[in-house]
Amino acid sequence: MSMMIETDLKDVLNQLGQRFDRLEQKLDKIESDLTDLKVDMATVKADLTTVKEEVKDLRGSQRAQIWALIGIIFTAVVSAVIKFGFFSNV
Repeated sequence: MSMMIETDLKDVLNQLGQRFDRLEQKLDKIESDLTDLKVDMATVKADLTTVKEEVKDLRGSQRAQIWALIGIIFTAVVSAVIKFGFFSNV
């Protein structure tokens, strides 16, 4: 009877060892995936910083274009007033 108990314990220990091996493999894969995610996250952060800088540049360019447009419209209105002689009819 003790022989059968030893065999059963050896089988149980073997099964536990196999399960621990599978868990260890899964943990190794998770660690690898985590490392890949960290690298990808660093890349995304760098890209986000670049996008932020480009948006700032676009805002500055947009403001300059708005002021240029205001200047052009003002000049066109003044030119129309002078050309059509609105001041001479007064």
